[in-house]
Amino acid sequence: MAEVARRAEKSGSTTRSGPEMSGPRVIMENLTPAQIVAELDKYVIGQQDAKRAVAVALRNRYRRQLLPEHLRQEVQPKNILMIGPTGVGKTEIARRVAKIVDAPFIKVEATKFTEVGYVGRDVESIIRDLVEIAISMLHGQRLEQVKDEASRLAAQRLADLLLEQLLQKRPSRNGRKHGAKGAADDESEQERQNLAAKRRLERERKRLLRLLNDHALDEETVEIEIDADYDYDDYNPLEWADEFAPDELQSTFRDFLDGLMPRRTLRRRVKVREAKRILTQQEANRLVDFDAVIDEAIDRVEEAAVVFIDEIDKTITSNGDYGADVSGEGVQRDLLPIVEGSVVMTRYGPVRTDHILFIAAGAFHNSRPSDLIPELQGRFPIRVELSSLSEDDLYRILTEPQNALTKQYQALLATEGIDLQFSEDGLREMARLASDVNARTEDIGARRLQTIIERVVEEISFDAPLYKGQTVTIDREFVRRRVGEIAADEDLSNFIL
Repeated sequence: MAEVARRAEKSGSTTRSGPEMSGPRVIMENLTPAQIVAELDKYVIGQQDAKRAVAVALRNRYRRQLLPEHLRQEVQPKNILMIGPTGVGKTEIARRVAKIVDAPFIKVEATKFTEVGYVGRDVESIIRDLVEIAISMLHGQRLEQVKDEASRLAAQRLADLLLEQLLQKRPSRNGRKHGAKGAADDESEQERQNLAAKRRLERERKRLLRLLNDHALDEETVEIEIDADYDYDDYNPLEWADEFAPDELQSTFRDFLDGLMPRRTLRRRVKVREAKRILTQQEANRLVDFDAVIDEAIDRVEEAAVVFIDEIDKTITSNGDYGADVSGEGVQRDLLPIVEGSVVMTRYGPVRTDHILFIAAGAFHNSRPSDLIPELQGRFPIRVELSSLSEDDLYRILTEPQNALTKQYQALLATEGIDLQFSEDGLREMARLASDVNARTEDIGARRLQTIIERVVEEISFDAPLYKGQTVTIDREFVRRRVGEIAADEDLSNFIL
């Protein structure tokens, strides 16, 4: 709680979005809309309208950051509503575009949230989770940047520990006895002995460092100090503490206890290999300023985050009837202030949602976008319709994307020594079967390909040791033997495909 108050006070005294802000700015990579679409084409087939809309929305965010301060605050993000059946690329477009611009991204399903007053997650948890994701992502980047320095410092600490352990095992040397006027009484002689001892220790330390770098001591054991882990999972949030959501209160309580209780450590004997990892992590955490990470992560969330809200159409109550979805319209009204722009309290302080890009999506099979409450409709001014996938689209999905299913299965079976090949007619046949089943049953888009290709390679995957060292070609006849009869039988395809 004290941490939250401190963050709130700090956020009130500084303007995160100002051009004078020190440290790295959250400026999107200077990609033109055409370049963004070209990057999306590597993973998503077709749906050019949706790609163009997302690319323009992202480019406008970059343009906004170049505006003067007084005008920059007035430019609102152009939120997007994607309309189309499942499996046509709605989620993939949003996820890929967030990776392209290295922005915090979260995908949520509207059906997981309930109206305030009902049991369930409140919509503000979207922003709290988004902040956690941004902190984790940025902290990982910072740790990666200091990895080499942390590894060097950890090796030095480990060499010191090994040297200390070695000296404890070594018996003490008996010094020579001298008379009252002997050399032992001579201060200069004592100083020379001390210098010689220091040089011996330094040589031994350098020798241990060389052995550590050569991994010659990995199987030795060493005693190190680690932070004791306290587990408060048995703590139950108090009912009266309603300033925070239940999923937030436990973390806040942990922060509160961490501030009261001194850090405790314990000593463990571990292999040198494991000690390297633990000490490297400790040094990396010391090198990274976590407070600065939190501040920059919140900046990223406020300026560059992308929130993808799926199944927005499921919050529409059909014909005004009441039932299991009684709070659907309430969820829409709770989403409205977040999409419109508001301040959400998190354990790290207040977070403004004014400039977060929201992308909503839904199939709208039994409803229309105009059935959403008018206020929410107005917050998604960009509407794009994604078309169903044709047979040619499904064939391209099997061959063109960098993460195509065929390439994935080839790589997976290559680990077993199998050279898996897909012929042209085999790929065409799988695309035809997927398109045919989608037309006769529920259209689940490209996800149908996963079902069919899994069915096709199931036998090879199961008996992989028998095919080791062989080249297996998936052609049209092979596909028909595995899937043809099931796809032709409408009753079977409903259950199996």
